[in-house]
Amino acid sequence: MKACWLGEGALASPSMTSDSLQGRTINGYRLQKQMGEGGTALVYRAEHPDRGTTAVKVLRHRLAEDPVAVKRFLSEADLGKRVTHPNIVKTYDFGQSDGLYYLALEWIEGEPLANFATRSGPLAPAVVATIVEQIGGALAAAHKGRIIHRDLKPANIMFDPATQRATLLDFGIARDTESNPDERLTRAGFFVGTLQYVAPETLSGALVNEQADVYSLATIAYYLLTGEHPFNGKNPRELFQQLLTQNPVPLSQATKGLKFSPAIEAAVMQGLMRDLTQRTKTVDEFATTFCTAVRSSEDPKGGFLKKLFGR
Repeated sequence: MKACWLGEGALASPSMTSDSLQGRTINGYRLQKQMGEGGTALVYRAEHPDRGTTAVKVLRHRLAEDPVAVKRFLSEADLGKRVTHPNIVKTYDFGQSDGLYYLALEWIEGEPLANFATRSGPLAPAVVATIVEQIGGALAAAHKGRIIHRDLKPANIMFDPATQRATLLDFGIARDTESNPDERLTRAGFFVGTLQYVAPETLSGALVNEQADVYSLATIAYYLLTGEHPFNGKNPRELFQQLLTQNPVPLSQATKGLKFSPAIEAAVMQGLMRDLTQRTKTVDEFATTFCTAVRSSEDPKGGFLKKLFGR
């Protein structure tokens, strides 16, 4: 199965729109099929004479005169191109051609992890560890490049069930830790990200460090293991309040009938600590601790289906 992604992090249906550029060529990329659309961009499967099949994201025409939209679009491209890792989608090039702002990316096999997890239900810890290990490595590379992702969630991860390869996408709201705070594209007092996955300290709109990505990765691990989120607020207001004032539901209490080893639970819950002094410090540390806990708890007699779905 092949799929593509959007700046909003969601896979949209490949319906044609009035903005569709299917059939056009942008700087050598022939746009063959519209794969999805979001509020700011359309995504196409494209062919390039040297690179073969690629994904090309094109900023919507109506936003081409919006300096903030253009700056955010080009920032995503620039930050993505700065980091090279096997589990980060490769950015080939970007810019403006014939009045269109475009971003050419590696074509990734698979589907959004969000779709796979919704269809499959809770995954076996071994599969979750494989995903966490790969995305942890990708985030560590980004952090070494002074980039905080800030929008880590299953919808921004492509997953190929056949190979179990996980690929990190979408640096649309990522932040350069050395950039001038006065030049950031998000106003102070406003948070960016997805409420179910953002770290509590993000909600104030303050600048965050890599521990915010640790929290999001721990939330993803929690969700993949249980099919539930650490907080069960029924609306954004309730969820916002829970994030700021309550402790997450313990991992082994999230889903009836699912229990995890003390080591697995401790690894996940430490990544979800609201107090930064108690939260796991780096994504490397979180991934190592979690994967070690999972592998030390594995049932050596488990078959493929048990390893994939945990049942």
